[in-house]
Amino acid sequence: MECAQVLNITIDKSSKDKPVYQTGPSKLLWTRRPLPPGLEKVYYFGELTMTLNEMEDGVAPTDSRRRPDQRLMEQGEWDEANREKLRLEEKQRASRRKREEEAKQHADEGKVYEVYRPKWFKREMDAFSKTMSYKFTNEYWLRKRNQEWTRCANIF
Repeated sequence: MECAQVLNITIDKSSKDKPVYQTGPSKLLWTRRPLPPGLEKVYYFGELTMTLNEMEDGVAPTDSRRRPDQRLMEQGEWDEANREKLRLEEKQRASRRKREEEAKQHADEGKVYEVYRPKWFKREMDAFSKTMSYKFTNEYWLRKRNQEWTRCANIF
C-alpha cells in the first residue's frame, strides 16, 4: 500500500466534473507478507486475524475473548460450542425479558426506570458533527489497572 501527498486538485470538465489529483512522490506504507502454509485449515485467516482473539491478562469479565462458545469453537469442539452459544443467547434473552418486566413494573407504579447505559461510554453531542454519539470515558483503563470489575454483569 502506498500513500502520496496531494499537491493540487483540478476539476475535469470533460468527465462529469470529476476531481483530478496531482500528487507528489509516493511512499510505501505497508507490504503484504506471504501467507504461511496450512491456512486452509484455519479458514485462510492471516497472522493478524488469528491473534485478534488471543486472551490478554486482566481484561474485564465481559470481554468477548472470554466467550466460552468461541473458545470451544477455536478448540474444534463444534457441537459443544453450539450448545454453549445457545445457552448464552437464552441467557441474554432472559436478561432482556427481566429488564422489560422491571421497566413495565416501574411504569405501572409511576416510577422512572433507569434504562441500560454502556459501562465505558457516555452519550453526548459531538461538537463536529452536531449529532449525539458515544464517547469513551477512559474508565475501563482505570478499572483494568486496579482489577476492579464490580460494575460488570455476569454475561457468560
